[in-house]
Amino acid sequence: MHKIKILLILLTCIVMVACSSESEPSEDELLAEEQEKNENNESEKGEDNDDTTQDEPETDEDKSDEQESGSEENESTKEDDVSNEEDDSTEVVEENKEPQYQMTDHWSFKPINDAPSEVVLLTIDDAPDKYALQMAETLKELNAPAIFFVNGIFMESEEKKDIIRQIHEMGFPIGNHTYGHTNLSNISEEEQKEEILSLSKLIEEVTGEKPKYFRAPHGVNTDFAKQLVADEGMLLMNWSYGYDFTQGYMEKEALAEIMVETQHLLNGANLLMHDREWTKDALEDIVNGLRDKGFEMLNPALIEGPNQ
Repeated sequence: MHKIKILLILLTCIVMVACSSESEPSEDELLAEEQEKNENNESEKGEDNDDTTQDEPETDEDKSDEQESGSEENESTKEDDVSNEEDDSTEVVEENKEPQYQMTDHWSFKPINDAPSEVVLLTIDDAPDKYALQMAETLKELNAPAIFFVNGIFMESEEKKDIIRQIHEMGFPIGNHTYGHTNLSNISEEEQKEEILSLSKLIEEVTGEKPKYFRAPHGVNTDFAKQLVADEGMLLMNWSYGYDFTQGYMEKEALAEIMVETQHLLNGANLLMHDREWTKDALEDIVNGLRDKGFEMLNPALIEGPNQ
């Protein structure tokens, strides 16, 4: 019986040692576990470092670069704003251009206030007969303003209407020279009205603008025509001198010389020319000769209208 008890005690001790051996890891196991933990920690630190690199805060140098970039963008924006303001200002000036010259009783022009006096007005009559478009192109190249006085009889085809449209789009005013180039003193008041108003209507249809200037054929005006022109808001004008319709000046050299050397070339002179081949050929020499004499071509937009 005593032996049995001793055996039971021994068995119990063996069982307890076995259980204890299973529940507690060995030293080797503990070391392996510790190493695994360290490796995991190193791996997590590496991942944290990668995240830190991606979300790294800006350095002072980066901030400086951004500030400079922002400054350049702001300066660029300011320059654009200034440029837009200047463009708008230019448009306003063009729209609200004040008259700088008045027409005298002798059909020349005198300056208002401090406008330059050494100017002349170029005018081309009888357009678009044959050479008006070429003359306009020459004047455009020379930056020389002029008024083209047209006749309805030369605008009856679509081709001629397009020529006047092109001349107008170049910036040259289109003036009324009557429909049929008729001497107004030889026809009735009703016919005078038709000669003037029918052409104004045609000019407006072609260019989109009513004519602002009127010149009677041969320079012959009637009291009725003067009043009608005034009622229509057009400035009636004749000329100071012209030579291309007279004998001896129907060729390039002679015409170019007389237009510049004549005693009638004075400040504000109103120069008459026509849609003629010799005038077309002489036009560049005339403009350059006038400039050599100290004159500039008067912009019609600066002439005071009848209602101003």
